[in-house]
Amino acid sequence: MANKLRLGLPKGSLQDATIALFRRAGWNIYADGRSYFPSIDDPEIECMLIRAQEMARYVDHGVLDAGLTGIDWVVESGLDVRSVTTLTYAKQSRRKVRWVLAVPEASGYEKAEDLEGKIIATALVEVSKRYFADKGVNVKVEFSWGATEVKPPRLADAIVEVTETGSSLKANHLKIIDTVMESETHLIAGKAALADPWKQQKIDQIAVMLRGAIDAQAQVGLMLNVKRADLDAVLAVLPALNAPTVSQLSNAEWVAVNTIVEERVARDVIPRLKAAGASGIVEYPLNKVVL
Repeated sequence: MANKLRLGLPKGSLQDATIALFRRAGWNIYADGRSYFPSIDDPEIECMLIRAQEMARYVDHGVLDAGLTGIDWVVESGLDVRSVTTLTYAKQSRRKVRWVLAVPEASGYEKAEDLEGKIIATALVEVSKRYFADKGVNVKVEFSWGATEVKPPRLADAIVEVTETGSSLKANHLKIIDTVMESETHLIAGKAALADPWKQQKIDQIAVMLRGAIDAQAQVGLMLNVKRADLDAVLAVLPALNAPTVSQLSNAEWVAVNTIVEERVARDVIPRLKAAGASGIVEYPLNKVVL
């Protein structure tokens, strides 16, 4: 029987972003919307869609060998699974998400201590309980099945809710008064899977390629030509990931430079490169960056 790695993918808000990440990493996953077992163009991987909140449980029990889920749900579960690598991506952005303590704008509450004796609604119950216990604040934490933002002030006094931008909280007239925890997606694996040499190697392969795809999202490649006499001035401008590659051109007076920079700085760097004597500057996207 051929080796198979049972891999859990998060069903729900992260599903599309996860499938897109795998595509950039080199795997095509096909989910038809009805099946919980999407197909993948790798005969060594068997995929299953699982809610992120339940991923750690099934990895811990050995039903899945590995899976992608938020570290918030791993901490909430209290289970002993290993994080193989962090993968900072979310539904809308490449930022970490935050679980925040939010209250009605007109409530007058300004800090956690103001909520003594109050009701807190959240899906992150255990983490929220520990947060208030650490502050010595006695509250009643109730599990929320969804639509948590609409519960204050009638059904709860405050909420602990996940947010990327805070826009949904503002739309519901809530203000953030503290951050309970930050979270990002992790590739997690179970002890039994990591004890199997073949499965560990396959998990490591997935980790390297996903990490490479994540790292490439924020960076671009730059190619340019420069006279050898101006090379030092051009290199001084470049915030290189590693030492730039410098290649001799057919004209002995000119060299080609190839490097990687963060996308957000490229708009500032390119005009400075031109001013330093560079020409033929080409910016190009990256699929993967593996260090």
